[in-house]
Order: sequence, then C-alpha cells, then structure tokens
Amino acid sequence: MKRYKLLVVDDEKDILRTLTLTFEEDYEVFTARNGMEALSVLERQEIALIMADQRMPEMTGVELLQRSIHIRPHAIRIILTGYTDTVALIQAINKGHIYQYVTKPWDRQELRVTVKRALDSYELLMENERLLAELRAANEQLRDENTFIKKELHKDLKFSEIIGHSAAMRRVFDLVNKVIDTPVTVLLTGETGTGKTLLARYIHYNGPRKDKLFVEQNCGALPEALLESELFGHKKGAFTGAVYDQKGLFEAADGGTVFLDEISEMSPLLQVKLLQVLQEGRFRRVGDNSYRQVDVRIISATNKDLDTEIKNNRFRSDLYYRINVFPIHIPPLRERLEDIPLLADFCLKKYRRKMHSPVSSFSEEVVHELSRYSFPGNVRELENLIERAVLLSSDGRVEIGDWLPQPCYNPGVSSRMEQMERSEIIRLLEIHHGKHHLVARDMGMSRTTLWRRLKYYGIQIAEEAGISGRTAS
Repeated sequence: MKRYKLLVVDDEKDILRTLTLTFEEDYEVFTARNGMEALSVLERQEIALIMADQRMPEMTGVELLQRSIHIRPHAIRIILTGYTDTVALIQAINKGHIYQYVTKPWDRQELRVTVKRALDSYELLMENERLLAELRAANEQLRDENTFIKKELHKDLKFSEIIGHSAAMRRVFDLVNKVIDTPVTVLLTGETGTGKTLLARYIHYNGPRKDKLFVEQNCGALPEALLESELFGHKKGAFTGAVYDQKGLFEAADGGTVFLDEISEMSPLLQVKLLQVLQEGRFRRVGDNSYRQVDVRIISATNKDLDTEIKNNRFRSDLYYRINVFPIHIPPLRERLEDIPLLADFCLKKYRRKMHSPVSSFSEEVVHELSRYSFPGNVRELENLIERAVLLSSDGRVEIGDWLPQPCYNPGVSSRMEQMERSEIIRLLEIHHGKHHLVARDMGMSRTTLWRRLKYYGIQIAEEAGISGRTAS
C-alpha cells in the first residue's frame, strides 16, 4: 500500500506530538506550528492530507486551507477545532475548501478511521485525475489529427469510398446529396457496422463546413459526468480535479460539425443540455454561470429504434424531433447483397497494401459464398473477414477456407436461381446415389463447395455409400 504524506498543523507541541504518534505507523507525517510553516512544507512535499487547527495565531486553519488549494489542489483538508466556529466552517465546507471538521477532544480510533476514509477519497480522486488526463490527451491528439486530416480527406473522400451500386444505397446517396450543402441537422440510423460514421464524415468534408473541425463522440463510451465535461467543457474548480478551464467539443468545433454516435445512450440530463444547443445555439460549461454561443452542425447516429426509446421514457420526444429533421437510414448488408463483391474487392486492396500481401483477387467460389452470407455485423464484419482472409492466404488468390463463415439457408428469401440450383443438386444426388464427388463434377464445383451448398440449402448430407440425398423437412 502506498505510504501517503500527512501534514499536521497546530500551535501546541503536545497536540502535534500526539497526532504524529497516532499516524506515523501508517503514514509519513510532517508537522508545522503555524500557517507559514505549513505553506513552506506544502511547497516542498507532495502532501496528500492536511490536518490543521482552526485557532492559530496570524492565520486561521480555514485561511491556511484556502491558501493551500493553490499549492496542493488535490490534497484532502481537515480542520481540528475546539470552538463553535460553525458558520465559517460550514461556508468553507460548502465551497469545497474543507473535506471535514473534527471537534476537540477527539477519539483516537475515530480520527484514524476519518483519515483512512479521506485518503481513500484522495486515491480515487487521483485515479480519476489520471483518467481525465489520458482522456484530454487522447482528445487533443484526435483534434490535432482532425486538423491535419480535414485538409486532405475532404479532397479525396468521394462516393466511390462509400461503396454501393444497389438500389438501397442509391437512395442513401440521393438523400445525402439533398442535405449536404445545408445546415440541417441529420439523424443517421442503421445497424451496427453499416457505415454511419463514414457517412457523417462524408457529409462534413464535402459540405460548406469542410474547413472547420469535425469532432465525434460516442455517447455510450463515457459516464454522464465525464461526457458532460467532454461535450460542454468545465470551469476551473467546477468539481474535484478541475484545476483549469477546459473547452468542450462543442466549443472546439465552433463553425464545424459535431457527430454524436449512439445518441440513444445519452442521459436525460445531457439530453436537456443538448436540446438547448439545438434550439438556441448556446450552452454553459460545467460550473459556469455564463452562456457561450456556438454555431455547429449536429449529426447524430443510433442503432436503436428511438420511437421505442421514447415510449419507454429513455429518450426525450422533444429532442428526437430536433435531431430527426433529416433522417437517413443506412440499410444492412443483407438488404444490399449485390454490393458485397464491390465491398470485398475494396477491402482486399486495402489490406493487401497494409500487409504487403501478394493476394490480388478472390476465387469465384469465394465471391459466390460471400454473397450468400447475411452478415449480421454488416460492412464491419465483412471488412474483418477479408482482413483475416488476406492474412491466411499464401498465394495470389483468396480461396475457400475455414475463414469463411457458414451461411444459414432461408428458403423464404432464396432467389429463383438458387431454387433451380438446389433442385439440380437434389436431382444429381438421386442419379449418383449420393456420391458427392460425382455431383460436384457435374455441377462444375469442388467437393468443399458442394458441401457448403448442401448446408446452405438445408439438404441432408448423405453418406456416399449408395444412400441418396434427402432434403431436410
């Protein structure tokens, strides 16, 4: 366990000695006879907890603890008092200057428990501060990357990178073309992995705000308090650990675009604050009394049914009407199967370059099998699948292998061509008495592909020793 440093301040030697004996076994204890000595110790030592007597000459305990904030802002502060200065103490506690006050005479064991709890709070505070620092650093890096990327990305990001020639995707493109040059709020809906983030970036980098920042935040990635600070910023002293003023994403993206992914995960409190930004274009930093005006375009995204969320009192209807000005639904991959060969080829080229792989094409069997799979993870699943295929392929072409998922046959949605193929396989199984190698030869496919067809079409995989294939009931 970490050995924390305590500073005890009292003008009476006996009390200093008593407190030192009480805590020196568990902590490193420093002492001071007055406020000035205490401030000097604080300058030199990383003190975790300050315990000061209230009645001291020249500087009271409350005054000392107030001044100590500028030197050790995270230190826990406790007042020892034998007097009834309740007004001053309560004011100091309300302002956050004091963690707790202890009246004299105190019980030694109770005081040890109080200090232990205070240091538990300090440990949690420092961990939160570490996480906040990492979050700020990550966001600063993201903003720097956005500043660099936005100058290049909007030049090259065309519809050709949002792959699709299906009727479903053409409808999406038509809607995007109608809204891209306007300031209208957009709501992107669709299952996970359909490309909502890519479409949001396209709208920004090809619209009139392309020279300003595009910032994105997943509303389900942070707890409410951190998300509020991240979006709206905070004022110094707004909460424990807020040691300086901090801009939020809305302020940083003034003139640009804020993309709120998974907006359905936003808490009711933050939904109210977001509604004010949408209605009035203004907000307040956490802990601030003054409003700040911003001009941002808001693009939201969700994979949930917001009508259902509203009925279950998890999402505000007034906010829904504000973000749903121009809805665009991105279809799942199973509704645009004709786009799969294009998407697969795009991913193949991407990971071929990334891995310096000799792989340059798919076999016809692979393309055929990919087009039969429903892809519950949508484009993201397809991309991960192709990455794995490139990694596992050793020659210039991706062949059928264990990397390929098993499709599930659904007779209700099969095409006429599939029905004809299924009937032909059953016919050949009967003719060749279930001998798979002969059926595969006549169908012009490998035995592995035939086996996958049997699974896909729900045909029982018969033994080859003279037993004819039968369809599953």
